Amino acid sequence: MRPDPDSILKAILAPTNTGKTHYAIERMLARESGIIGLPLRLLAREVYDKICAIKGPRLCALITGEEKIVPANAQYYVCTVEAMPKKLRGQHPFAFVAIDEVQLMAHPERGHIFTERVLTHRGRDETLFLGAETVRDLLYDLVPDIRFETRERFSTLTHTGPTKITRLPKRSVIVAFSAPEVYAIAELIRRFRGGAAVVMGGLSPRTRNSQAAMYQTGEVDFLVATDAIGMGLNLDADHVAFASLRKFDGRRRRRLYPMEVGQIAGRAGRFRNDGTFGPTGDCPTFDEQLIARLENHIYDPDRSAEWRNSVLDFGSIDALLNSLAKPSSHRRLRRIAEPIDEAVLNRFAQMPDIKPKATSEAKIRKIWEICQIPDFRNVTLEQHTRLLRAIYDQFVSNDNRISSEFVHKQTSRLDHAEGGVDILATRLAFIRTWTFCAHKSDWLEEVNYWVEKTREIEDRLSDALHEKLTAKFVDKRTQALMKGNGAYMEATIKDDGDVWVENHKIGRLTGLSFEIDESQSELEAKALRETAEKAVAPEINRRLTSIVGGTHAIFTISNDGKIVWGGAPVGRITKAGSVFNPDVELVGGELGAGNLRDLAAERMRDFLKTEANEKLAPLQSLKTLNESADASPVVKGFAYTLYENFGHLNRAVHGKLVNDLDQDARKPLRELGVTFGQYDVYMREMIRPKPASLLANLLAFGAGGDGAPFIPFAGVTSIANEGEFSAENFTDQAIGIAGYKACGPRIVRFDILNRLAAVIRQAQRESGTRRFQIMQEMLALLGCTYEEMQGVLKGLGYQSEVIEGAIDETARPELAAPVPPRFVSDDKPAKTEATTPESEADAKTKTETAEKLSDPKLEDTKPAEAAKPAKPVDRKKLSVYNFRETGEDGTITELENKEFWFLPFRGKKKPGSKFGQDRRPHSGKSFKNNRRKKQDYKGGKPPKYAKSEPRRDEDSPFAALAALKKDNPPKKGG
Repeated sequence: MRPDPDSILKAILAPTNTGKTHYAIERMLARESGIIGLPLRLLAREVYDKICAIKGPRLCALITGEEKIVPANAQYYVCTVEAMPKKLRGQHPFAFVAIDEVQLMAHPERGHIFTERVLTHRGRDETLFLGAETVRDLLYDLVPDIRFETRERFSTLTHTGPTKITRLPKRSVIVAFSAPEVYAIAELIRRFRGGAAVVMGGLSPRTRNSQAAMYQTGEVDFLVATDAIGMGLNLDADHVAFASLRKFDGRRRRRLYPMEVGQIAGRAGRFRNDGTFGPTGDCPTFDEQLIARLENHIYDPDRSAEWRNSVLDFGSIDALLNSLAKPSSHRRLRRIAEPIDEAVLNRFAQMPDIKPKATSEAKIRKIWEICQIPDFRNVTLEQHTRLLRAIYDQFVSNDNRISSEFVHKQTSRLDHAEGGVDILATRLAFIRTWTFCAHKSDWLEEVNYWVEKTREIEDRLSDALHEKLTAKFVDKRTQALMKGNGAYMEATIKDDGDVWVENHKIGRLTGLSFEIDESQSELEAKALRETAEKAVAPEINRRLTSIVGGTHAIFTISNDGKIVWGGAPVGRITKAGSVFNPDVELVGGELGAGNLRDLAAERMRDFLKTEANEKLAPLQSLKTLNESADASPVVKGFAYTLYENFGHLNRAVHGKLVNDLDQDARKPLRELGVTFGQYDVYMREMIRPKPASLLANLLAFGAGGDGAPFIPFAGVTSIANEGEFSAENFTDQAIGIAGYKACGPRIVRFDILNRLAAVIRQAQRESGTRRFQIMQEMLALLGCTYEEMQGVLKGLGYQSEVIEGAIDETARPELAAPVPPRFVSDDKPAKTEATTPESEADAKTKTETAEKLSDPKLEDTKPAEAAKPAKPVDRKKLSVYNFRETGEDGTITELENKEFWFLPFRGKKKPGSKFGQDRRPHSGKSFKNNRRKKQDYKGGKPPKYAKSEPRRDEDSPFAALAALKKDNPPKKGG
């Protein structure tokens, strides 16, 4: 019955996007007071915020099952349909009443509540029902004196046909009907389109609002949702895509009714913007009849409304059940199937201890209120009943209240924001039960505290869930970069090379090389590439310009053949060039301008060529000598061979070529820095670290190179022949160019080998035979162990034997011959920029020993003094290396070293002679480099040469031996 015969009772029936809700808000605010019932808490909050902005919070109230904001002077109420009060502050009827989505009277679970509100709630001045055209006949039969108003949709709705999920247009909403489907589609969109917002009925309103806001603000262009968007969410969607047309409605899995499809599809196109819809994914195509219905908004009318008696008898539990089961007296009202609250009441009635306690109407009302707590957790009936029974027990045992201890126990385990999406969603569903209870004014002991506490927990969980959903299904970096493409984006380059654009790291810039950050999808990689082209290219062009305009000093060469600028490689030596005309290609720079790249490469070629001409000048001097008209043919030939071998010859391989050079021929070579060493011929300046490393790089990475340069640490005397410096990894030429020779377990520098040979000769002289022992000075010289020195000597061709007691010289007569004094070598130790001891512990010892073993006067002997015989040099006696043994009592005992070394005798034994008898003694004047044809002299000694001393090879011991043969003239006045 209408409270005022002149009041308005009207229904506005129209499709979505016709402004029905907006009209209702305007009508309500035009009245003295009003209330509007909405189908969702989410929509209720949205409308409440709107009217607060117009009338102010002081006059506006919000009532939902889980939220209650009612100022003392509130005049305008926004509620969910279930929470609608009948009177203003329980005293006066509202001047205006509106109920939205009245077609939900036919909903199998909530329909009876909508039906009750339509039948019983009236405004004093105006009552307005909003809904779809399908409810017209039903409303007319239930409310005969109602007036109807129809509105046309502001925009058109058009079917577009099936579309792949990855090809959906921007501003699309994809609808699925289960959480797994929603998550799978959202993940697919994240990988291929950058991300999507997620809206489901199981989310809290705060989470749904946050997710919908991302879509509305354009942070994401896609929204994946369940049919929860069919009502209550006003979205700026251009297209609605259905991933399925089947859903589980709580009882069975069924196909969507055309009206349900239309309600969802109607979300596309807002106000004057046309919308489209269609299937996607595994959804079957729409038939023509369904398409026509959706485009023209023609649906089957609702034939009945769900209903349950609202006039209840609280005399007893059985009386309450009977009143609830009362059948309808109207043909259009269908008794609802047993809802969950009624099912719980039936379970309570079967519990033997419940009925005896339900002794008054107030107690039965309390039981019914408890049974009406919604199943927010979506669990089984048994689980839900157990929870409600526990709440009922609290009322019974705690003076008709739920104790704070009980609520604390239930909520404290939910107050954790850690975990994944599913865990957080479950906690949110659980806390909503206690939020609902807290808003019952007479249920809890500390109502205000628990209202705030439960809301605080729900908000915290909602925010955490929103963050998890966003992190899982939205690639914020890709979204930001894709939206920025086409516009100017400034890159920020950190000190460590990281490149940031729009507060997102897109990669790392090292030199001219930009390495795109790791991506999770092809779309993300594409966005990174496109952003890099716009944001990083200007910085690379700036760096190329600096390279082009810089001096040679800005470049260095690394040990892997790369040209380094600013601590990063910007170029590399290529196989297209030669040693003195090297070629270079850029490392990176692909994002830079083509002309700048060409200029930068040419600039580095010029640098390399200059470096080669300056640091490899000694090699060029060999070429000049070869082309000199004043040089003899033998000198030219040797200079050419040495030049072709890049300043190094192995005497074992080129022995004849070396022996063909007399002292006069060697003079111009020595003037160029050529050293005739014990085992190798080399150029002292070329084995210095900088020239050696440059040449090694040019040969290894230039034409015909193997890409494996041998570049040891500067200044080391020897290196362990293992690991990265193993001789197996390098050619003999690569090792020789660096000034080293592989000798067993060590790779030894040329000049150190010469000094080792001198120590060996001294050891032989001290032994009086050709045998010698390993001396401590030898170990210090090479910076190696005794075992390594054994390997070095074996690598040089020496053999050893262990001799117990006195040496029997008759057993090996060839080893009994005395050793000549130490000869003078023309070798000078190569200069190095740094000295790196083999180990810190032995650094001091090795340095002192090396100083003792090195004689600057001898090593720096000038070639002009070669003709003068060398005088024996007195040296400190060498120390034999003896082993030490530590006893059980800690005493150290030195064990005598009985291992002797010798060079195997290679002479041929004549028949009938003793071994070695055919060899000439290792002394006398007969050892001359410039041998003449043997002549027969009758009587006496051969004539002496008065004009000049015989030319001797000062690199060999023979010159020294010849000098010793010559008696020293007595001093004047002696």
